[in-house]
Amino acid sequence: MIVLKVVLIGDGGVGKTAIRERYLGKGFDAQYVLTIGADFATKDDVIYGTPVRYQIWDLAGQERFDGVRGVYYRGALGALLVFDVTRPDSYFNVPKWVKELWANNGRGKLPIVFVANKIDMRESGEETISAEQGRLFAEKLTKMTSREGFACHYIETSAKTGVKIKDAFSLLGESIMKYAEKRNMIKQKTSHPVQSIPSQPIVKQMQQK
Repeated sequence: MIVLKVVLIGDGGVGKTAIRERYLGKGFDAQYVLTIGADFATKDDVIYGTPVRYQIWDLAGQERFDGVRGVYYRGALGALLVFDVTRPDSYFNVPKWVKELWANNGRGKLPIVFVANKIDMRESGEETISAEQGRLFAEKLTKMTSREGFACHYIETSAKTGVKIKDAFSLLGESIMKYAEKRNMIKQKTSHPVQSIPSQPIVKQMQQK
């Protein structure tokens, strides 16, 4: 089994934890609970016919945690970068999150799926971020990563209704697999599991079952 360490990043209150809980099949809780530092979960899935295990690190978005987040990026292979469509500030802060991810993971530029969350509330908000704005930012990111051989994608979700939550993780997993294979970071068709070890810069770590 291939282990993929991914991080959920973005401003506090944009719905990162709700997205994770939805993906884990735990439903939706309307009550906001602050993540302290980071929270961790795993989930098994299949990408391109290959069993994978996501190590999901949900990182606190508040400024007071800026000093402690860096260590959690180490060894990550990709990120869901989440913003709230009803909070323009969370959209305009995304360059900070891209910079923080790429500066601290130990590998540089990594696959990102740019996630517009809370689309169920778009019609009720006075000032919201459009799908076009989201796509434009993803295109800008892709221009920055094209030389690395991968694109950054955009998707719209609702943690409340569950719309596109699984798709967001699948899209990230597919991007990571392509990214890692190009760099010979994983081996396919092997009887040994291949793990992504957070403390090491190379994914190709073999362990006997």
